[in-house]
Amino acid sequence: MKDNNIRLDHKIIFKIIEPGSSVLDLGCGDGELLSLLVKEKKVKARGIELKEGAIYRCVEKGLSVFHGDIEGGLGEYPDNSFNYVILNQSMQETKKVEFVLQESLRVGRKVIIGFPNFAYIRSRFDLFFKGKAPVTPSLPYSWYESPNIHFLSIKDFENYCREKKIDVLEKYYLGKSTVIRCFPNLLALNAIFVIKESAVST
Repeated sequence: MKDNNIRLDHKIIFKIIEPGSSVLDLGCGDGELLSLLVKEKKVKARGIELKEGAIYRCVEKGLSVFHGDIEGGLGEYPDNSFNYVILNQSMQETKKVEFVLQESLRVGRKVIIGFPNFAYIRSRFDLFFKGKAPVTPSLPYSWYESPNIHFLSIKDFENYCREKKIDVLEKYYLGKSTVIRCFPNLLALNAIFVIKESAVST
């Protein structure tokens, strides 16, 4: 894989996914990540996307992408249909977060979650010292045009997984161009988690 012009989160997800895997990308956008996985890792890829313009761009790339709202569920897919379900930069825009996560965990053996970290230091600075809703590289919209309806931190998601007994297999903390190694809840712009349903019954 050539690193030029590839987003850091896509590089991390590319590294996680094993060659030849079956992948469902929820909110796949214009298919940039799926296309990379198909070409370089020969995955069996499928996407779901709500925006028609993005779907056309996916089709131009030769991808199998369906028009749909992930909040309606994934009832057409049986349990463990895919090796990986990707929910990257989509969860914070979803009204029924818990339902979408449950459906993702049902149809995917592993789920890759990527989201912006609202506890990033610049976000804290803007709120505390400026009294303004933050605008950062991972939260680039003004309050009145943001598609985000949930603002969570890395700690929030870790606590959620602990409470719901979801197994966290891997986690990565991302800065603007490098992986963050320390104080991620303060210094990371984005996070990527690999999760699965716990084998322990609740």
